[in-house]
Amino acid sequence: MSAASSSSTRCFLFLQGPHGPYFARLGGALAARGHPVFRINLNGGDRRDWPGVATQYHGTLHNWPTFFDDFVVSRDITDIVLFGDCRPHHSSAHGMAKLRGLRVHVVEEGYIRPDFVTLEEGGVNGHSSLPRDPIWYRAEAARLPAVAPFVSVPSSFKRRARETVRHLVATALLYPLYPFYQNHRPESAWLEALGWLMRSIVRGRERRQCARVWAAVKEHPYFIVPLQLNSDYQIRVHSPFNDMHAALRFIIKSFAQAAPADVHLLVKRHPLDPGLVGWGRYTHALARRYGVQDRVSYLPDGDIGEMIDGARGAVMVNSTVGTLALNSGVPVAVLGAAVYDVEGVAHRGALEAFWNAPPAPDAALWQAVRRVLIDRCLIRGGFLSEEGLAMLVDNAIPRLIEAPKLPASNVMQVAHWR
Repeated sequence: MSAASSSSTRCFLFLQGPHGPYFARLGGALAARGHPVFRINLNGGDRRDWPGVATQYHGTLHNWPTFFDDFVVSRDITDIVLFGDCRPHHSSAHGMAKLRGLRVHVVEEGYIRPDFVTLEEGGVNGHSSLPRDPIWYRAEAARLPAVAPFVSVPSSFKRRARETVRHLVATALLYPLYPFYQNHRPESAWLEALGWLMRSIVRGRERRQCARVWAAVKEHPYFIVPLQLNSDYQIRVHSPFNDMHAALRFIIKSFAQAAPADVHLLVKRHPLDPGLVGWGRYTHALARRYGVQDRVSYLPDGDIGEMIDGARGAVMVNSTVGTLALNSGVPVAVLGAAVYDVEGVAHRGALEAFWNAPPAPDAALWQAVRRVLIDRCLIRGGFLSEEGLAMLVDNAIPRLIEAPKLPASNVMQVAHWR
């Protein structure tokens, strides 16, 4: 019998979490319920976000698996909680935990946004155990109650920027204490923090510029491309592209070759992009290269919900903006591996066909998929307000301490990258 199933009292180890206090508060709530809680900090930002007692790891990534295994065995750890399952330390810990029969709970930005956060056992996104079989989703959803209406969770861009900058500055300042730590992002902590500060300074000007561009774009039929973070493992692991540059080039080239002449393309920056990549310049350069400069526009800011609602279709690698589009009945084309990439929900053919005849999602099937996602791997709340954090703590506790649900499917998921 594994340690994970031997006792009703579970023992939790927290690794890296989202920037801010969420993991510390969740750990405190578990400890208050009698569950031993441990934490390993990998850098100065982790140390700042977890002000309580923690173990500091100062070693190399090469030695991390041995350190991690000794740690979980010596403390009878039953459960691992981490944010994102593709970061190098997390990927290694996930594999070692599996060998020991431990449960791994992966937190991520919500599959369905806003108002939800992903908390899924075993893996997220392309690593999720959920099948892509529409028949299974219809049958599973039929056993579940309807999703009750809910009030939107408050959020604040200023809070996100503040917590991100504080984490990055602490990572940079305390680097001598963690000399072997390598950020999973390509940019240095100092550079990324500077990017966030500059974004805060120019945000008002960007919004005014976006209003002018958006007023012109929405006069035409258009498709929207929500950019993802260039460092996102959704791109680096769960797609055929090495980075977002390659994905955007593929999309604009396809648009130029096959889209109707009266249709426009709107490229929207990710709201958490620190602004270190000149996406506007790159977008316009690609548009000129493929002869569609008069039909391609770029927006660094703006209401993504309004842009989605008016779009003829949405094209993305595997962004969770896809679920926002599906909620509005907008056709979605997916180029990578995504949990909502189900036959009848998302377009699965060639992208060239999508520009000319984007298929509307099956509304009943999408509602079935959505219901299952909420039941299996989403919790209500958000990282960017006190109300949202309190909801996340309360809603995560039952998921973490209850008996695990049976696997959704024992069939290996195969990404159908095009």
